[in-house]
Amino acid sequence: MKNSVFLTGLALLAMASCSEKYVQPELGVRSVEILNDGDYQFKDLNKNGQLDPYEDWRLTPEQRAEDLTAQMTLEEKVGLMIISQINMVTKDGVTTSDLFEEDQITTRNMFTGLESEPTINVSGTTKGIQERHLRHFILRANAPADVMAEWSNKVQEVAEGTRLGIPAIYASNPRNHLATDNSAGLNVGGSSFTQWPSTLGLAAMDDPALVRQFAETAAAEWAAVGIRKGYMYQLDLATEPRWSRIEGTFGEDADKVAEIAKQIVLGFQGEELGAGSVALTMKHFPGAGCEYKGWDAHFDYGKNLVYPGNMLEYHLKPFQAAVDAGTSAIMPYYAQPKDTEYEEVGFTYNKGIIDDLLRNKMGFKGIINSDTGPITNMPWGVEDLNKLQRYQKAVEAGTDLFSGPADVENLLAAVKEGLITEERLDVSVKRLLVEKFRLGLFENPYCDPEAAKALVNSDAHKELAAQAFRKSLVLLQNEEGVLPLKAGTKVWVETLAAPKRDETESVKTVVPEIQVEGIEFVEKQEDADVAVLWLTPGNGSMFQTGAKGAIDVDNRLSANSIDVEHVNKVAAAMPTVVLVNFSKPWVIAELAGVKGLVGTFGTTIDAVMDVLTGKFNPSGKLPFAIPSSQEAVENNKEDLPGNMEPEGYALYKCGFGLSY
Repeated sequence: MKNSVFLTGLALLAMASCSEKYVQPELGVRSVEILNDGDYQFKDLNKNGQLDPYEDWRLTPEQRAEDLTAQMTLEEKVGLMIISQINMVTKDGVTTSDLFEEDQITTRNMFTGLESEPTINVSGTTKGIQERHLRHFILRANAPADVMAEWSNKVQEVAEGTRLGIPAIYASNPRNHLATDNSAGLNVGGSSFTQWPSTLGLAAMDDPALVRQFAETAAAEWAAVGIRKGYMYQLDLATEPRWSRIEGTFGEDADKVAEIAKQIVLGFQGEELGAGSVALTMKHFPGAGCEYKGWDAHFDYGKNLVYPGNMLEYHLKPFQAAVDAGTSAIMPYYAQPKDTEYEEVGFTYNKGIIDDLLRNKMGFKGIINSDTGPITNMPWGVEDLNKLQRYQKAVEAGTDLFSGPADVENLLAAVKEGLITEERLDVSVKRLLVEKFRLGLFENPYCDPEAAKALVNSDAHKELAAQAFRKSLVLLQNEEGVLPLKAGTKVWVETLAAPKRDETESVKTVVPEIQVEGIEFVEKQEDADVAVLWLTPGNGSMFQTGAKGAIDVDNRLSANSIDVEHVNKVAAAMPTVVLVNFSKPWVIAELAGVKGLVGTFGTTIDAVMDVLTGKFNPSGKLPFAIPSSQEAVENNKEDLPGNMEPEGYALYKCGFGLSY
């Protein structure tokens, strides 16, 4: 089989070479030999002294994947279909570029903390690559850019030294956003990368061109440190205001989210995948924003997606845009559809959703990447199947890459016991290899640590982000012309934030050290002409505990660690401007007597002051409707955007925003 593929490749190359010139790609080499063919050079990845079709960058990714798949053992194929967490070494509290050596065995679900059977959650890097044949990894660690680049190079060097020299690829959750919930699987907080508004903030900018610039600059930073795959972005529509993952969405408007999806894909990947691209995994198909009562499918009680408004097609719009733009991969959610035409099983196992709807009807040709843990921790709808049978059903449904433990034995056993054919395995393996070939990883997976250090969080990138912070602010109310603040005004600024993880009390902080020309900031309320209160509500991370009550479905500010009585007391005493950081569509009807109201979505104090003083005229628009009451929230239809709910639902409609 190998010889026939090789001859076919040579025949195609011979026909093309008569009229086509090739551009020699830069080759990154640590241990293999360089092969010469005329004016061109290639890497001898399988160390056999001859140019194999998969080593020949002049052939198409599909031709190369065909040849490489034919050379792989069953164990190597299975290893390629597993993506698990990878760690960096920490010495004396400092993350280093050394490789992680030991396996980490866990007996708990990494998200919910609930008990589960022992499994290899994180594999030692060298062991995972050489013995388990793993090549896909999830990187959740934070480190300086040059350290990440050095570490990436060491991992790729290990991979290059293996039998076939197949490079590794790391996926990451978002790293470039100011977010309130930085739990594993949601957002990598406090990173060394340029920080932008939350994804809701990007939507609030109402500026697709700036979203495109964000994606292009973020992709450049990721590629510079060796991260070439993104577990992002959430295209779930924020139609159920109680859902805990709304902060990672782009809001409720399907058409606007679809446009953002297009710009994000084109910005990170380019018109097609190439050497500078970051391949995206858009999620969570078919849209997880309509969770029953706002619960979440990480937990058994939240496993159902419901469509009381018959709006499934509405939730598909952003995914269709991502497919049309060429997204490399799509991730189904753990949840299962309730009372639809589709089988009531988790989407990883749902052939009607993946194969029939996504692939055949919507035209998706890329990789289906499961969410993390559906085989072991969140097997909704297939609880009665054993692990081998779950793999069988998921593969038959169309899943190509399984996220979760670093344990390859069960998928391997499913093939050896005849539940999955090796021919079906080859379909997924080729898809996974094609992505790597298109990214140029077989030619050069290495990066320059010094170049990464210079590029990541550079002044040019921070300047763009500063513009985004300002454009993301939404002016909701401006009574009696309290804004913009006039020259000579004495201002008292206080921030009120919900407690962080492992803390019990909310935090109030007076911020007197701000410096704005023409404005005097005072340390006592009684000395001020105007009060500015910046509220950051929160109901804890969705993963903070496994108890059902941990996901607080009550959105009232007073139920989310904000002292509303204090806010209203200040507003009664003096002209008051309140800023609310909307990580969800908080119910704010309890606020009384407030003159100015501004919505923020992850921004900086400098951006806030530029808007409050009129240096920047607010232009942001709400990415979702703000409910008028808790009763309205509880009576809403989970799949219906706020702007389509009955009259009286919204205090402020999606798309609303004032200017001076």
